[in-house]
Amino acid sequence: MKISIITASYNNKLTLEQTINSVLSQDYSNIEYIIVDGGSKDGTVKLVESYGRKIQQFISEPDKGIYDALNKGVKMATGDVVGFMHSDDFFASNDIVSNIARTFTNSNVDAVYGNLHYVGAEDSSKIVRNWVSSDFSFRKLRQGWMPPHPTLYIKNECYKKYGLYNTDLRIAADYELILRYFGKYQITSAYLPKTIVKMRLGGASNQSFKAIIKKMKEDYWALKNNNIGGVYTLLYKNFSKITQFINK
Repeated sequence: MKISIITASYNNKLTLEQTINSVLSQDYSNIEYIIVDGGSKDGTVKLVESYGRKIQQFISEPDKGIYDALNKGVKMATGDVVGFMHSDDFFASNDIVSNIARTFTNSNVDAVYGNLHYVGAEDSSKIVRNWVSSDFSFRKLRQGWMPPHPTLYIKNECYKKYGLYNTDLRIAADYELILRYFGKYQITSAYLPKTIVKMRLGGASNQSFKAIIKKMKEDYWALKNNNIGGVYTLLYKNFSKITQFINK
């Protein structure tokens, strides 16, 4: 099973090197690593090119935002399974991809996901928030449940059947895709009860109060457009995050 891992980057050289090394140090051999850069001017291109053929596909050109970059990566991917590793993030251990591949093989599902640690932007050893996921059910989806997107690996054929990220959404396109795949098209999934990714705080959805409001509006649109839920789903979704800060 070939697994394509896509990193979207833009002027993020300082953390990108750790991200790249995290992927390249995985003990699973059949990885296609793709980096989609938005035309960085901070030395990112030189850094990526220094890895040579260890990075199988690389482009650097202007894009229309993170989800446009992810869509470009999916279109480039030749693996059986596609996952993402953002340029601020890194794998929790060197055997993560092996565990993901084994779960796909043993469970015969469309998607595999696990747990996520949010860590400090400056001190990546400090766990700020612990997102422990669970097995999927449609009831939980209507109650605001979603798998942590950075841990979500999906068969490539699903992207071809059910579509890519909706680039009209600037912050919540990952949530919309999850609602569409898990709710509307009812893809099968398996939960891997293991911390998959460590993600630095500071993403677009929590940078400001304005961004939080925009995300809630986009979340609500995604829910209604996929006939999953409404205001109560949003309330469940946001209140459920409180325990992630407590149970670290």
